[in-house]
Amino acid sequence: MSRDLTKGSIVGNLLAMSVPTMLGTLGQTLYDIVDLIWIGRISSKAVAGVTLFASIFWLIEVLNEVIGTSSVALITQSAGAGDEEKMSRVVEQTIVFKALVAVIAAILLFVGLEPLLRFFTQDPEVVAAGLAYGRVRTFFLPIFFMTYSCFTALRCSGDPQSQMWIMLGSSLLNAILAPLFMFEAIPFIGGRGLGLGVLGAGLATVACICFSFAVGMSFLTRGKHRVKLTLRGLTRLDREIDRKLCTIGLPSGGEMLARQLAGLITTKFVAIYGTAAIAALGIGNRLGGLVFMPLAGLMQGGGTIVGQNLGAENVERAERTSKAASLFGGLSITILMGLGIAFPEPLLRLFVGSPETIAVGIPMIRIMGSSFIVASYAIAISCAFSGSGYNMPLLISSLAGRWGAQLPFLLVATFLLPLIGLQFGIIGVWSSFLLSDLAETTIIFIYYRRGDWKRVRV
Repeated sequence: MSRDLTKGSIVGNLLAMSVPTMLGTLGQTLYDIVDLIWIGRISSKAVAGVTLFASIFWLIEVLNEVIGTSSVALITQSAGAGDEEKMSRVVEQTIVFKALVAVIAAILLFVGLEPLLRFFTQDPEVVAAGLAYGRVRTFFLPIFFMTYSCFTALRCSGDPQSQMWIMLGSSLLNAILAPLFMFEAIPFIGGRGLGLGVLGAGLATVACICFSFAVGMSFLTRGKHRVKLTLRGLTRLDREIDRKLCTIGLPSGGEMLARQLAGLITTKFVAIYGTAAIAALGIGNRLGGLVFMPLAGLMQGGGTIVGQNLGAENVERAERTSKAASLFGGLSITILMGLGIAFPEPLLRLFVGSPETIAVGIPMIRIMGSSFIVASYAIAISCAFSGSGYNMPLLISSLAGRWGAQLPFLLVATFLLPLIGLQFGIIGVWSSFLLSDLAETTIIFIYYRRGDWKRVRV
């Protein structure tokens, strides 16, 4: 059932929108966590291959971010203004336009995947694992993009519960299919599986994505939802809406592109210290995704509320919502990361048994965990930018943090300081994340306090 977010308790609305999104995001994050746990039973090199593909894949995800971020502002402000016809047209265009863009992106990624993997490593086992997992994920890229459009439509129209159940159901299915597809003898159960290795992990994931898309589309086409899709709307392009889909979220896409390019360069620095360091980074990234699940829920749920209230010209409620999201998000991450910082080794042993990977991973979790705490308050309050469609601060903060702070620090710590006898090693790479998040957080709060986001309408 859709919810009117322009009325009632602000905290109640925030929890009603964010908790289902958190749980759904938890389900999606468990996709990656479950995959990596099973892949870790193959080898650390398999983990490293999947880690490298994930770093490359996020460059393509920039396209999904641009269109998706634009659609959030368009859908929520249409909903807040009571224009359900326009809201449905935006959802239709988001789905069809994303599909078109994803087909082009999938072709480019499929062709360029192997050279990109070899840029980071010449280890044939690592490259083979990255290709086996990555090619099947790339082939189904259009379904992946459209699935997230369905989730966005359900959430932004005020129905996060449906999104939650689809995502959780899909995650449960993935937990069942992954070991069945990967191993000849299923661990702990002993039954026979297909024995497809890393390829099986990719196939299980895309099967679950297809399931999510089918169920999500059924919710939006059966005529009982606030969003009502039509066959005619899904088979044509609307130039005006598509232009806004490309432009409103462009700063957010630029922010993600800048972040991911910096992430690729950082991965190259990590690769200097060997396969164990790459594997540790992959585990850290997946754990970070799990820990940031509350922030994703608060940012997406809060963005929906902010957008609807700005559409209804209720600025004060929008501001109070973003501040509540920041407080809840920061406190939750402080608690979760405090546990991770205190007990890093048991977390690492869930994924790998390699002593070398665990040794390099312990300081990573402690340092990066501290950076997550710093960033959490700013990430949650950024729902003000996504809901309003004013995404430029996200781009500026990312450029400053990643390119203005992290990468210069890496260059100095890796190549210049050793010349005068100061050796940071891999600790310097992990520390660069904390420096970057400090810079980004500072800039996000400066732009939030300026208040330009309160005056933006799309």
